[in-house]
Amino acid sequence: MEAYVLEWLNALGRAFHVIAGIAWIGASFYFIWLDSHLRSPRYADEAERLGIGGEVWALHGGGFYRAQKFTVAPPELPEPLHWFKWEAYSTWLSGMFMLALVYYVSAEVYLVDRSVAELSKPVSIGAGLAFLAGGWIVYDLLCRSPLGKREPWLAAVMLALCAAAAYALTHLFSGRGAWIHFGAMLGTIMAANVFFVIMPGQREMVKAKVEGRVPDPVHGARGKQRSVHNTYFTLPVLFTMISNHYAMFTNAANGWLVLVAVSLAGVFIRLFFTFRHRGALKPSFWAIGIALLAAVFVALMPRGAGTAAGGATFAEVKAIVALRCAGCHAEKPTYPGFAAAPKNIALDTDARIVAQAPLVHQQAVVLKAMPIGNLTQMTDDERAKVDAWFRSGIR
Repeated sequence: MEAYVLEWLNALGRAFHVIAGIAWIGASFYFIWLDSHLRSPRYADEAERLGIGGEVWALHGGGFYRAQKFTVAPPELPEPLHWFKWEAYSTWLSGMFMLALVYYVSAEVYLVDRSVAELSKPVSIGAGLAFLAGGWIVYDLLCRSPLGKREPWLAAVMLALCAAAAYALTHLFSGRGAWIHFGAMLGTIMAANVFFVIMPGQREMVKAKVEGRVPDPVHGARGKQRSVHNTYFTLPVLFTMISNHYAMFTNAANGWLVLVAVSLAGVFIRLFFTFRHRGALKPSFWAIGIALLAAVFVALMPRGAGTAAGGATFAEVKAIVALRCAGCHAEKPTYPGFAAAPKNIALDTDARIVAQAPLVHQQAVVLKAMPIGNLTQMTDDERAKVDAWFRSGIR
C-alpha cells in the first residue's frame, strides 16, 4: 500500500509541477518579450501626463490589446493589482516536493551511487540541500557586489561556478541525481530571485505610491536584472528536469562536461530569441547553441561495447537478469518502494526477457543506466555476457 500511495503522490506532484512550471515560464517569456517590444507611446500627450515610457499593441484571441509600461509608476494605483509571484512559488514548492519524494525518500535508489561516492542517505540529502542553498547565496552575493554591474564578467564567473558545481555533483551523486540537483540549484536561484529581490522591490514601490512618495527606480532596475537572469536559466533548467528520462546524458562519461555544454547551449539559444525580440538578429548565438548540441551528439555517439570471450548462453543471461534486474522489473516487484515494474517492463519470464532484449542491452550494456544506481551490483563481466548474448542473435 505504501508503494501504491507513493505512486499516486508521484503522479499528482509531477502533474502539478509541470502545470505550475508552464505558468511561470510562460509569464517569464511573455514579459521578456513585452519589455523587448516596447515602443514610444502612440498618444504623446497621454504618455507625458501619465508617465508612460512605452507600449505594445497586439492582437490575440480575436481582440486588440494595448500594454503600457510606466517609466516609474502610474499616477494612481488601480484595484485590483495583479502580482506575478505564485507561479514561481508553486513551481519551486512542487519541485521541492518531487525532489524529496523521489530523490530523498528513495535516496539509496535514485541519488546515491556507491560506485561514484560512498555516501549515506542523510549525508547525500544534506549535500543536495547544501548545493541548493549555497548556489543561491553565492549568486546573490555576486549580484550585489561590484561585479553585478558588469554583466559580461558576472556571466563568466557564473559559468565557471556552474561548471564547478556540475563537476562536484557528478562526483558525489548518481548521474540522474547530479543532473536533477544542478537544475534544482538553478531553479532555486530563480525562485529566490522572485521571493527575495523582485517581490520586496515591488512591495516597496507600491508602498511609496500609497504614502505619496516617488518610488525609487533602483528597485525596478534590480528586479529587471534578476528577471533577465531568470529567463536565461530557464532552458537549462527545463533540460535537466527531463534528463532523468535519457540515460545517454546522465550516465555519460565526463557527464559534467555534457551538463555544462547542454546548459550553455540553452543559454545561447535563449539569447538569440531575446535579442531577436529587440529587433537585433544575432545568428551567431543560435549557431553556438546548435554547435554545442552537435558536439554533445558526436561525443555521446555509441562506439560499441566489448564482448565476453566465447559468447554467452540464454541460461547465463536469465540468471543475471533474475539476480540483477527482476527485483524491480517483475509483475510483482520485490524491491521496496516499487508498486509496479518501472515503465511496465517486466523481466520475470523467458519470453519477456527475449521480447525486451534490445532495451535490456541498451540500458544495461550501452548506457550502463540499469540497474539504477547499480543497486544490485551488476558487474562489467555480467554486462559483457549480456552483450555477447544479444549480439549472437538472442537465442
